[in-house]
Amino acid sequence: QVQLVESGGGLVQPGGSLRLSCAASGIIFSMSAMGWYRQAPGQRELVAKITSGGSTNYADSAKGRFTISRDNAKNTVYLQMDSLKPEDTAVYYCHAERGWLYNYWGQGTQVTVSS
Repeated sequence: QVQLVESGGGLVQPGGSLRLSCAASGIIFSMSAMGWYRQAPGQRELVAKITSGGSTNYADSAKGRFTISRDNAKNTVYLQMDSLKPEDTAVYYCHAERGWLYNYWGQGTQVTVSS
């Protein structure tokens, strides 16, 4: 059974920081590309992605403020979010994929940036 369990969301003031975690089970984590997406009212969008080899890419809105990382020993992917803005408010979802073999979503964690 595949599980992607996000944690670390919450309410933070503008300019603050949060670190999201996603613990994965039931997949070959080290061979999976992992990503963070977010969805405000509207379309789900990519925030950041890290390949099995450690290469990263970011949405323009996340560059310079967010950092994605992974710990294969813990089967966990992280998203460090700094200098948060109200427009970062969304439900953040963890995603795991391995080519055409599989792709899975977590249940999401709410991030609210407000004073």
